Amino acid sequence: MEPIPAAQCQRTALFLDVDGTLLELARTPDSVVVTDALRALLASLEHALGGAIALVSGRRIDDLDRVFTPLALPAAGIHGLERRAADGVRRAPPESSWRTDIAASLETFAARHPGLRLEDKGHALALHYRAAPALGAEAGAFCETLVQRAHSPLRLLRGKRVFEFMPDGYDKGSAITEFMHEIPFTGRHPVFIGDDVTDEAGFAAVNRLGGRSIRVGTVDGSVARESLPDVAAVHAWLQATINGQGDGARA
Repeated sequence: MEPIPAAQCQRTALFLDVDGTLLELARTPDSVVVTDALRALLASLEHALGGAIALVSGRRIDDLDRVFTPLALPAAGIHGLERRAADGVRRAPPESSWRTDIAASLETFAARHPGLRLEDKGHALALHYRAAPALGAEAGAFCETLVQRAHSPLRLLRGKRVFEFMPDGYDKGSAITEFMHEIPFTGRHPVFIGDDVTDEAGFAAVNRLGGRSIRVGTVDGSVARESLPDVAAVHAWLQATINGQGDGARA
């Protein structure tokens, strides 16, 4: 499998997950490392693709801007709950009551279990157990109970050692689809690279659109049709797109 040919860059729309795809996973979201080389690579891709590149992440858009400053790429944050189009216009979901249904219970549960960390994303809540992996089963069962008791439609996402609560009706696939109806993405061939179960909706959407779905790492049951072994291979593949050559990915 070859990188995006130079002749096709102006006909390609590139969507990139962040943690586990562009960045190595870290103990906490705030401890990730972004090199100047990666920022330069993304800036080069933005130029080569005529602006048709977007970050599609579980992070908030404000957090993406902080991490990648001075870059401020088009972005979908919180798994599609937030979205910033190429023209800079931002969209967020309407306020709902689901947070008041579960926030206090989550805070109490996290406080009683050392190693758990509750992250407030504004429009979503995330319970991280990366520092306490043995608590995964107990935390998951507790989170399922909260979803069942909630009075508003609520969705629970199971990521890499994290459980995320968000209003139903949003995912990375819907975010990518919305981008594909906007300039400069419209009419292009979509490519999405991700690494987690939360990226599967994005893979499925890109497959429906006849694009390329690329999973970082090998996972049974993924709908992604191609794969790269790790973050370093993603960087190499993206650099090869800029250079017009390369290898390292497999179908």
